[in-house]
Amino acid sequence: MASVAELKAAIDVALQQIGDGQTAVQAAGEKLAEAQQTLAGALEGSGHETVEAAQASLTQAGQELEECLAATLVAVEQAQIYVATL
Repeated sequence: MASVAELKAAIDVALQQIGDGQTAVQAAGEKLAEAQQTLAGALEGSGHETVEAAQASLTQAGQELEECLAATLVAVEQAQIYVATL
């Protein structure tokens, strides 16, 4: 059976990995925003359905990234509370 110290260490490692994932999600969100701006600028005024669909997909992807980041923040808070109670 793992000791409390080992459990805390494992949770710390997991939290670090989550933090790394959050950084990656934030970077992806920034790249996504850049792609949206580039698409809007390159095709401004275009009513083409493909452009509109691409913009909608980028917007949805951005929202999903934000939801993912929010979920990881909640998970980190819960893990930190749990570690504090050990």
